[in-house]
Amino acid sequence: MMDVAVKENPAATGPVHWDPYNQRYFKNPYPVFQRMREEAPIYYNDEFDFYAVSRYDDCVRVLGDREDFISSKGGVIEHMRSGVPIPSGMFIYEDAPLHTFHRGLLTRVFTPRRVRMLEKEIREFCARALDPLVGTGHFDFIEHLGSEMPMRVIGMLLGMPEEDLKEAQRRVDDNMRTIPGQPLQSSGKGFSGEAYSEYVDWRLKHPSDDLISDLLTAEYKDETGELKKLSRDEVLTFISLIFGAGNETTNRLIGWTGKLLAEHPDQRRQINEDRSLIPQAIEEILRYESPGPYVGRTAARDVEFHGVTVPAGMPVLAVVAAGNRDERKFANGEAFDIHRKREAHLTFGFGFHACLGNPLARIEGRIALEELLNRFPEWEVDMANAKMSSTSTVRGWESLPAFVPA
Repeated sequence: MMDVAVKENPAATGPVHWDPYNQRYFKNPYPVFQRMREEAPIYYNDEFDFYAVSRYDDCVRVLGDREDFISSKGGVIEHMRSGVPIPSGMFIYEDAPLHTFHRGLLTRVFTPRRVRMLEKEIREFCARALDPLVGTGHFDFIEHLGSEMPMRVIGMLLGMPEEDLKEAQRRVDDNMRTIPGQPLQSSGKGFSGEAYSEYVDWRLKHPSDDLISDLLTAEYKDETGELKKLSRDEVLTFISLIFGAGNETTNRLIGWTGKLLAEHPDQRRQINEDRSLIPQAIEEILRYESPGPYVGRTAARDVEFHGVTVPAGMPVLAVVAAGNRDERKFANGEAFDIHRKREAHLTFGFGFHACLGNPLARIEGRIALEELLNRFPEWEVDMANAKMSSTSTVRGWESLPAFVPA
C-alpha cells in the first residue's frame, strides 16, 4: 500500500516521463498527463516498450477503431506482454466476431430491467451500512460503503450467497494488488473463474432468476449461423469478469466522491440542496478521477499519430484519465465543476468495448451519494490516515476516513 503522504509529482521540468508503476506519479498523475497532451501526444516508454496517447480524440481513435487496434492481446501492459492465453469468455479481451457474440449474449441477460430491480435493495443496504454510523462523528467511505455495497450488488445479480462474497472479493483484490513500483505479476490466474464452479454446478441443477442461470441457458448464433450455448468454462470466465469489474469501478467511484466533495464543499452544499444535480455530479466525478487510468490495445498494423509511426504489434495505451481533462474537449478541464456542459467522458471506454456495466455503476454512485447526504450533509476527509490502493490497473482509495460534524 502506498501512503498518500508521498511528495508532490515532480513532473514540471525535464523530458516528459510517465509509466503506470512509478510511485512518484501515483498520487497525482495529472501534471505529467497535461505535459503528455501538449508535448508528447504520442509518447513512447522505452523501459516497458509501449506507446501512449493522451488527447481525447486520439483515445477515441484507439478505442473505437477495432481494425487498427485489437483487444485480443489484453488491455493492461502486463497481460499484453506476458503471452498468457486469454480464455474464451473474457470478452473485454476479444475481437470480432467472438467479441460480438459474447457481448451480445451478455447484453441480453444483463438488462436495464434487471439493473433497475436492484435499486430498492441497493438503497436498503446503504441504510443498513450508514445508519449505525450516525452520531459517531466519523465513518470510512471505503470500509463502510465502497468495499461493501458493490460486492453485494454483484452478488445479488449473480445469485451468490452473501456469506461467500468476502472471499470472492479477496480473490479479486489479490489478483490486482501489486508491490508499489512494480508491475502486476501476470500468470493468467486472474482470468480463472474456477473458484465459482460450485455456484455454476448448483445452478445447472437448480436454475433461478439470476445472472448465472441466465448465462447457462442463453443461446447465440456463431459466424456460421450455428446455435450455441456458453461452455461451462466460458460461464466461469464471464462470472469472474463480472465480479471483478463490478467491484472495482464503483468502489473507486465512491472513494473519489468522498474526497472530491470534501475538497469542494460549496458544490456539495449545492447538491444537497438540489438533488437533481446528483446525476451530473456523478458524471463529473467519473470524468475528473477516472478509476481506470488507461485502456490498452495492440496495433494490428503500422499506425501513425502526430507524425510518429507506431509499429504493428506494439501496445498502445489510451490514457483515458488524461483524455478526460483534455481542454480541446472539456473547457477548463483541470477544474472540478458539477455544472459544466455535458460532454461524453471516456471513463467507461468508447465504441464496441464500452463498459456494459456503466448503468449499474451510475445507479450505485447516485444512490450512495443520496444516502450519504441524507445522513451526512457535511464531512471532512482525514487525509492523514487515508491510504491509496497499490494496483497498476485502477487508481483509488483503500481507506478514506472522514470526520462528520456533531
